[in-house]
Amino acid sequence: MRYAVVIEQANGNFSAYVPDLPGCVATGATVEEVEREIREAIAFHIEGLREDGLPVPAPASVVEYVDIAA
Repeated sequence: MRYAVVIEQANGNFSAYVPDLPGCVATGATVEEVEREIREAIAFHIEGLREDGLPVPAPASVVEYVDIAA
């Protein structure tokens, strides 16, 4: 599966969340670190859903960059 991940710069670190997996979040000091952390968070989140007998949401979000005139 391939989930969309949003990475945002916060005060002194980076945070990430997965729109299709509510509650699945991670933080890290760098973009690379938060990417590693969110991969682990996704795996942990999906494992928890399965253990609880809940459905795993299919990836559905679409990510696109939009150019605007400055």
